[in-house]
Amino acid sequence: MVSFNHCNLPPWVIASRHFNDNPQSLEIQGVRAVNRFLFNKLDVIATPEERAAVFNDYMSVKFQLHQWQQESATARKSLKNSYLRFLRGWMMDSNSVEGAVLKGWVESRMGLPPTFHNVRIAGIHDENYLQYAVDRTKGSARTSAINSQFDLLYEYSQYELAKRYPDRRHLTLYRGTFERSEHDKLETISKREEIVRLNNLNSFTTDEERAWEFGFIVWEAQVPLEKIFFFSELLPNSILKGEGECLVIGGEFRVKRLLCTI
Repeated sequence: MVSFNHCNLPPWVIASRHFNDNPQSLEIQGVRAVNRFLFNKLDVIATPEERAAVFNDYMSVKFQLHQWQQESATARKSLKNSYLRFLRGWMMDSNSVEGAVLKGWVESRMGLPPTFHNVRIAGIHDENYLQYAVDRTKGSARTSAINSQFDLLYEYSQYELAKRYPDRRHLTLYRGTFERSEHDKLETISKREEIVRLNNLNSFTTDEERAWEFGFIVWEAQVPLEKIFFFSELLPNSILKGEGECLVIGGEFRVKRLLCTI
């Protein structure tokens, strides 16, 4: 694990099971302060739909995403490759080039390197890490400050989660998988409960039945709000809505294996 990040907490704390059991506020350094105008404006807006529209407009202006039609072909590619494109790419295939860029954001900001990208990655000196790095570089090459876009998306997600769940620290989420070898089993708690080390970014869903469509192994986990990078209802008028999907920052998780009742 790398020893630096851009958060208010060190990587080993963010990755620990103790953080998940007792979550603390997690912030990307400077993002709220630099964009305080946005968050002050959101504070006086009553509905999530209106807040999402303001967020989209702010992103468009801040990163000039609305100007791509007037630019050269190269610039158009850069500006069109916005955060929405990478989220769509992840939802199609988390091991895609877009997936590598998102995993790269987690590595850069949280200090958690990926443990899986098409194949297992044993560490940053593993040759499989190099292929992930190639995909990450390829995906980031022609974008408009994509990591800064993700920074603001994460902080907005945290803002909305706090609005929607003011009295909660966790959400019950579900993950379906066909392949256990993507994850490290660290400890057996009981017949159906264990501690696993998840990849640095993972897809979960709020819908248990939906999780079974993604694998014959389904885990239930109590996920801290701070570990939710994005959820599909965050932008209700975008094509990303549906399936109750949540992108969850990884580390050591206590999971419960469910029995199929469908």
